Order: sequence, then C-alpha cells, then structure tokens
Amino acid sequence: MPSNSSITIRRFDPAIDSIEELTLLLNRAYKILADMGLRYWATWQGPDVTAERIKDRHCFVAFLEGRLVGTITYSPPNKTGRSPWYDKPDVAGIGQFGVEPELQRSGIGLPMMKFIEEHARQDGAGELALDTAETATHLIGWYERLGYRFIEHIQWEQVNYRSVIMSKSLTG
Repeated sequence: MPSNSSITIRRFDPAIDSIEELTLLLNRAYKILADMGLRYWATWQGPDVTAERIKDRHCFVAFLEGRLVGTITYSPPNKTGRSPWYDKPDVAGIGQFGVEPELQRSGIGLPMMKFIEEHARQDGAGELALDTAETATHLIGWYERLGYRFIEHIQWEQVNYRSVIMSKSLTG
C-alpha cells in the first residue's frame, strides 16, 4: 500500500502530459465496469473524446514514483448542469475518476477524493456530486463510506445503464 506522502496530485498539463496515456489509464481503470456490461464513456473513449471531456473542466492526475496511476475530472459550480441536482448553483461535480487496476483498493483513491473535495471547497462549492451506474454497488458503497448520499436517478443518453447521482455536503 503506497503512503499518502508518496502520491503526487496535480493538474493535467497538456504541455508535459500525454492525452493518450491518460486515455489508456481511463480505459484500463474502467475495464472492470466494462466486464460487468456497463458502457461508461471511459470504457471505450479514445484520446479525442478524453480531450473533449476535460477541455472545460479541471483534470487532475495522480503519480506514484513518477508513474501516472490515477485521474479525476472536476466541474466547478454552475458548470455541471444536465440534471436537477447538478443544475444547483452551489453543486460542483466530478467524473472520469480512475485508478490503475492493480492499484485499486490500495489507498490511492482516498487521497484523490480528499484532494478534490478540498479543491471544491476552495472553489466555493457547497456540494460535490458524482454519478455512477446503479448496479455498480461496490462503487456506491465506497462513496457512501466517504459521506456521499443518494440524490436522484438519471438516465444519460450515452450509456446503457441508469445512474445514481450522489452528493456530499462540503459545508458541515
């Protein structure tokens, strides 16, 4: 298990970071979900889609001993949209959260979530929301343990599953 101090999290920089490497990380990280029959964007997207999905958002990357091992994309309040909850003016959102498969459940995801929650607080968000497939119960359980609660169901056009939107208050 890596120590939190050995994990470096910073903003994705297209001048030094590879969109292709980021895309392959997402594809690998989401493979377990693809194997469950879930068609998340990150299970199939290519570099062009990854670039489009991070274009107007804050994409962060995590490194362990200089190796890219995780990523998470943040949408500031008033930039999330797409559902009644995401439309609220104080709700920020996250997506494309992935960790290298062999490092999942090894302590990399938690510091990434703490980092993004603090980033959202500093950005003035009162809530941080995310969505995932309602059948991804392992993910839902993990988010619940982190303090996220169920908000609503939504069916996105681009995927083959119904999503649950979950959110965490950042003010209490």
